[in-house]
Amino acid sequence: MTVDEIVVVENLVKKFKDIVAVDGISFTIKRGEIFALLGPNGAGKTTTIHIIATLLRPTSGRVFVGKYDVTKDPNKVREKIGIVFQDPSLDNQLTAYDNMYIHGRLYGLRGRELHEKIMKLLEFVDLKEYAHKQVRYFSGGMRRRLEIARSLLHEPELLILDEPTIGLDPQSRAKIWDYIRMLKKEHDMTILLTTHYMDEAEELADRIAIMDHGKIIALGTVEQLKAMLGKDVIYLTLEGNAKEFCKKLIFAKDCHVIGNNRIELLVDNAPRYLPEIFKIALTNNIGIREVSYRRPTLNEVFLHLTGRELRESSEETSSIIQRLPLRRRRSR
Repeated sequence: MTVDEIVVVENLVKKFKDIVAVDGISFTIKRGEIFALLGPNGAGKTTTIHIIATLLRPTSGRVFVGKYDVTKDPNKVREKIGIVFQDPSLDNQLTAYDNMYIHGRLYGLRGRELHEKIMKLLEFVDLKEYAHKQVRYFSGGMRRRLEIARSLLHEPELLILDEPTIGLDPQSRAKIWDYIRMLKKEHDMTILLTTHYMDEAEELADRIAIMDHGKIIALGTVEQLKAMLGKDVIYLTLEGNAKEFCKKLIFAKDCHVIGNNRIELLVDNAPRYLPEIFKIALTNNIGIREVSYRRPTLNEVFLHLTGRELRESSEETSSIIQRLPLRRRRSR
């Protein structure tokens, strides 16, 4: 582990009986960066962060947070992390202040220091005026913001956010995004988030690890991931044999049939190659009914790597960790 790395994951494996939830993944997270685990439900994202957060023991492999091994020094790791779970974890009968107060006491905070931190963080997430209102009256977005504020009470080095905007309306999602950006900009905080929203990963993350079936199938910046496909993606709807037409486009980085007589073509410069495509179609007496092109999206990267779209995958069964009973541990 180097000084600029806060998380190191080495050959991590987690099995539940005969089911492999995490299958030999490795990655590092640098201090001060936003790192996203992107993938459908059931990909192994939540299992991975629960191991990092010391809530699950790995089957094999090693994980370090700071210089501490999550298996050998779990209490030291918990002091360094804040976590917002995918499922709600607030007490609805308590006020926002009281939810924060109890959490702060668990971390050894008390007195004026705790009170000032609570009020400062409530102000940061625009909830100061609701400090003494019961959480049961809060909207979904307000609850999420309160959970983020609560996770920051002990000033963690690493903030873990598991699907931070799932189920929220667009306005609330935008607010959460703003807070995440501010945490990085103003506090240089390291943030690990899981998501199955392409736009969320693209908007927020410095680097993205795409997960599927327990494996990391690609890792890099948004631009590095998109570069896997080339600069442009061309879509053609044909009147003729799409498979045979693909074979004639030898200049393409990749060409495959999607749907009925529709092809996806990966090229470095779409305007340059479009005239050549029309010429080949005319020579082979193949009609082109529709043509469009654009820069690759993360969804198209996922489609290229797995053969299916991420938004289709996101309807799959929830991750294994959500289906198994989990013994919650105290923070200290």
